[in-house]
Amino acid sequence: MTRTAILNVVGLTPRLIGEHTPRIRAFCDRSKVAPIVPSLPAVTCTAQSTYLTGTPPSSHGIVANGWYDRTLAEVQFWKQSNHLVHGEKLWETLRYQHPGFTCAKLFWWYNMYSSADWSITPRPMYPADGRKFFDVYAWPYALRTQVKADLGEFPFPGFWGPVAGRKSPQGAPDCATRWIADSARWIEGHHQPTLSLVYLPHLDYNLQRFGPLDPRIHQDLGEIDAIVGQLLEFYQERDVQPVILSEYGITPVHTPIHLNRVFRERGWLVVKEELGLELLDAGASRVFAVADHQIAHVYVNDPSLLSEVGEALAAVPGVASVLGRAEKQAAGLDHPRAGDWVAVSREDAWFTYYYWLDDTRAPDFARCVDIHRKPGYDPVELFTDPSLSPLALKAKIAWRLLRKKLGFRMLMDLIPLDAGLVGGSHGCRPASHLDGPMLIAPRTAEIPDSLDATQVRDALLRICGGR
Repeated sequence: MTRTAILNVVGLTPRLIGEHTPRIRAFCDRSKVAPIVPSLPAVTCTAQSTYLTGTPPSSHGIVANGWYDRTLAEVQFWKQSNHLVHGEKLWETLRYQHPGFTCAKLFWWYNMYSSADWSITPRPMYPADGRKFFDVYAWPYALRTQVKADLGEFPFPGFWGPVAGRKSPQGAPDCATRWIADSARWIEGHHQPTLSLVYLPHLDYNLQRFGPLDPRIHQDLGEIDAIVGQLLEFYQERDVQPVILSEYGITPVHTPIHLNRVFRERGWLVVKEELGLELLDAGASRVFAVADHQIAHVYVNDPSLLSEVGEALAAVPGVASVLGRAEKQAAGLDHPRAGDWVAVSREDAWFTYYYWLDDTRAPDFARCVDIHRKPGYDPVELFTDPSLSPLALKAKIAWRLLRKKLGFRMLMDLIPLDAGLVGGSHGCRPASHLDGPMLIAPRTAEIPDSLDATQVRDALLRICGGR
């Protein structure tokens, strides 16, 4: 076998490689580059599960980053158990073929209770008194203590939220991605895994904030180029074969689509009032959408409305296609977790989860970074309220943190409710391969000139020396 490190550079596309990424460009020049037809939807959990199993969502079951659990009548987002992903994983095949094979899985999703030998994944702690402590989950358990002793605490706020991808108070860019890269070096130094899966999310943040055409991302490209370049040199010095992979490309957007507001205005969606605010009641709703970037799973609890809902979706501005039973089967999305209809937006549009019609009635978590309570993905969590001056924002944060330190309950309600702020999104299949994901493999690798997402697993298998 050839020891291999797969660097998942999130959001990297052929169009972004150039003068601002000299190290990645040089690696491309001496490698074999294959564009990838992305999974549908082209989102983190679906893409990674497709790459690692070689099967579509209809088989592995990950139809998006979240979905509606019809039995619990609850929307479930960003779950972490690997048991959710059906099918044999890449590292399991390699272990079967090569006794002694080992795998480190660093911040790839569905990392808990996988069969990887070493794993680290973000996992806050939630004591019963309502507090929240940022932390990681690691396996074996001792790994968490050992790696934090050497690298310090994982800088969780830099992994997601308004400061993700921003410079730290010390001036270092994106300390979260750097911490992950350092953890990969730490694992290699202590355990020498046969395969390292390394997740590097730095580009994801400002590409969504500003879009890929905004000149402000040039700095982000240089920063990820430095991080990746250092890892390439590190692994090559240790005779580890590096591979660069990306999950999706991000396209410029300017049109947010509020499907749940459409359904509410038609009388199909039910909200309940709690403490003067509105909460979506998915179980009681006749129709509602679970929005995830440029795809929305639409669940129809009243079968008599099925045809009418399909017609209504097709008429919503910004919706590019609507997948029913036959179309879902053709797209590899016919799984019980999927919506009865699946809406796909245009490249320049994306779906919000918003369902309230009056911002004063929005739930309290809408203005917070709260990825598990929101019934849909919310990229507006990357922003702070633009109505606050920098001084007012700092004062508000300081006051909230002081209340927390003194033991009082507080709400870190800093997130705006303006979906128009978002500059980039992903999930649909872009028209050009220049805006899609890619595989950068050794020049000698036996891989096609282009790949479907379901072919990536076998390509990686051969690169690692499997069959």
